[in-house]
Amino acid sequence: MENKLYVGNLSYSMRDDTLQRQFEAFGHVSSAKVMMERDSGRSKGFGFVEMSSTAEAQAAIQGLNGKEVDGRALIVNVARPMEPRSGGFGGGDRHGGGGGYRSGGNRGGY
Repeated sequence: MENKLYVGNLSYSMRDDTLQRQFEAFGHVSSAKVMMERDSGRSKGFGFVEMSSTAEAQAAIQGLNGKEVDGRALIVNVARPMEPRSGGFGGGDRHGGGGGYRSGGNRGGY
């Protein structure tokens, strides 16, 4: 899947349609998605664009990587598959939970 691109260093005002327009000069854009913060609705500063072919994707990389858009130099390269997350606070683990019934003050001698 050499036609899916990661696009980084986006301005926080960038939206899906404006991202798509940036890439249309290099071929047919199958999809363009700016990743948004769930709570604020603000851009996270990166997104993904899928071009119709590998050749179009390579042309977009050549044409847009390092190009200044909205005062920021874009980072455009082939998207890598998401790596599995490790560590952290996994849900459902009986050993890592918090807020059990024993939290709090003296409960009648317990």
